[in-house]
Amino acid sequence: MSSRDEALCQACGACCAYSAEWPRFALETDAQLAKIPRAYVDEACGRMRCGGDRCSALTGELGVATACAVYAARPDVCRECEPGDAACGTARAHIGLAPVMRPELSTP
Repeated sequence: MSSRDEALCQACGACCAYSAEWPRFALETDAQLAKIPRAYVDEACGRMRCGGDRCSALTGELGVATACAVYAARPDVCRECEPGDAACGTARAHIGLAPVMRPELSTP
């Protein structure tokens, strides 16, 4: 992720507050999952623990300044998110933010 993309994410957080069903664990190994502090894991559902639609590891204020408390150990699905992609746009719309305009992701 570029520094521009990282700054966009840190000023947003929408993808981490979109659904209590996400992020769900899928491709992580047991060793990867063991790196996530248990306080952030919903073992029974195989996903990150959420408060409402918001991931418990998300800190800060949506659309202003956010961070992930487990960034280095975050699940694979979180690592795949890209600012400006379709999922980003859906999450941003869900919390009332305008889409991120990414020329390299738009089609002619």
